[in-house]
Amino acid sequence: MKFYPKKPARIPFTKDGYEKVLREKESLLKERPDAVVNLRKAREMGDLSENGYYKAARARLSTLDARLRYIERLVRFGTIVESAGDGRIDIGSTVSVSDGTGEYGYTIVGGYESDPANHTISQMSPIGKALFGKKTGETVEVRAPAKTTQYKILKVC
Repeated sequence: MKFYPKKPARIPFTKDGYEKVLREKESLLKERPDAVVNLRKAREMGDLSENGYYKAARARLSTLDARLRYIERLVRFGTIVESAGDGRIDIGSTVSVSDGTGEYGYTIVGGYESDPANHTISQMSPIGKALFGKKTGETVEVRAPAKTTQYKILKVC
């Protein structure tokens, strides 16, 4: 019997989100040589068991390397998804909705770039799932742990 490994899932990104990940990778790669130099200096100080500078330098390098591995995974499996432009809500769409008490604006993005504080929500969030694939004028019901809310889609860009 042959074993065929499962293909890794693609990670959806908007163009801006993917470029942001690439910029972060570049920044971390520029930081890493300084972290290595600091670790080398700390090792030269002697007794490592009581050397706080060594422990801090090692922790910093470890944190940088872990973040770089994470970013590498995002870059390797990431794919830029563009809105189809057919009026349906998908990744990259900017949406205005109303719940009857107020209007809210969101940009639908991939899960790794969502930031609700900046009005970008994942397509996998409760609101994102409800809105995905819908058009202007439709009403969706969003079920969240606290309550169920109905939103009317006012505009899709």
